Amino acid sequence: MPRRPLTWLIPALATAAAVTVTVVVVPQGGGGAPDDRPAPAAHGERPAGKAEPDARDVVLAVHGGAGTALDRDKTSPEREKAYRDGLAGALRAGRKVLDKGGSSIDAVQAAVVKLEDNPLFNAGKGAVFTADAGHELDASIMRGSDLKAGAVAGVKSLRNPIAGARAVLDKSPHVLLAGEGADDFGARHGLKTVTQDYYWTQARWDALMAAKEQEKGDRGRGGGKGVPDGRKAADSPAALADAQSKGTVGAVAVDRKRDLAAATSTGGMTNKLPGRVGDSPLIGSGTYAKNGTVAASATGAGEVFIRGAATSTISNLMEFKGAGVASAAYEVIVKRLPGLGGDGGVIALAPDGAFDAPHSSPGMLHGYVTKDGKIVTKIFPDETPPNS
Repeated sequence: MPRRPLTWLIPALATAAAVTVTVVVVPQGGGGAPDDRPAPAAHGERPAGKAEPDARDVVLAVHGGAGTALDRDKTSPEREKAYRDGLAGALRAGRKVLDKGGSSIDAVQAAVVKLEDNPLFNAGKGAVFTADAGHELDASIMRGSDLKAGAVAGVKSLRNPIAGARAVLDKSPHVLLAGEGADDFGARHGLKTVTQDYYWTQARWDALMAAKEQEKGDRGRGGGKGVPDGRKAADSPAALADAQSKGTVGAVAVDRKRDLAAATSTGGMTNKLPGRVGDSPLIGSGTYAKNGTVAASATGAGEVFIRGAATSTISNLMEFKGAGVASAAYEVIVKRLPGLGGDGGVIALAPDGAFDAPHSSPGMLHGYVTKDGKIVTKIFPDETPPNS
């Protein structure tokens, strides 16, 4: 009896070889009883979850950057007042829009403009210097009702980069414009332009000089670029001034229609390479807003926030896992991102006014205003303990 050819086995074996099994491991959410504030995690331990938000009935919140925050012992009453007034002024500007029945996206833009115009913060007027002693600014804004967003990166002549981001959202089919094209687009649409010397401040210049000296010392010792192993530079007034407003500015809001919006703006990192773009102008990293979940603006180690898709992940945990705003923000900022090699914080606002501001950095400058008009500002580390 003739034997059957075995060619029929080839497609069958190929099909079998293509079959795979995918196992998806979903991390457990932060549990804990209500009002149970977690203690700082011991070395090597993962911190416990966080169940309750920092505040409720919030309509608008802002941040002025994450880093070392302000040191009580080294901050004069005048300087403390200046920072609190800066945050409160931004909150009042945004609240004024909301009180008149305005939209959340107009409110966050108004708040961020006030912060950009304040030289205390690393955005707009107070932007830090790049390695070639220039200024390159980034900003983004997003509307939660339809997920429309606009952003600019590496702009050098827009007085208010957040206005440039809004123009991209409203007047172009794009999400992100960069460099000269973004500057030209803003100018064509009537935005205020400035020369580079507008952004100059003594504190930022001193911080650049300190960074250059530290970099020179690191090279002499064979260290890597930007490795801060020199205590003298780190403790200098210039370095302290830079650390006190390190990071970005941002705002989140919810309006009478329960529409969410978020905005973020930054001057970047002191001594950054020209052309470097951080998380602030990237939707889903530094900024995100989606009705039904969260409006979030981040600040901190930009490269880590990009790799971890920080703000969109908070929204996804709320939408697909059913997490509350506090547990979702805590999961991302305190439990996940530090494992990628950087720290920072986020302000996160849910449609019902639940607000949380977790951070893994020593502190985060931020504040919020509630539905009844109460304004709260937090600038010292003991007002905002890390991992909270």
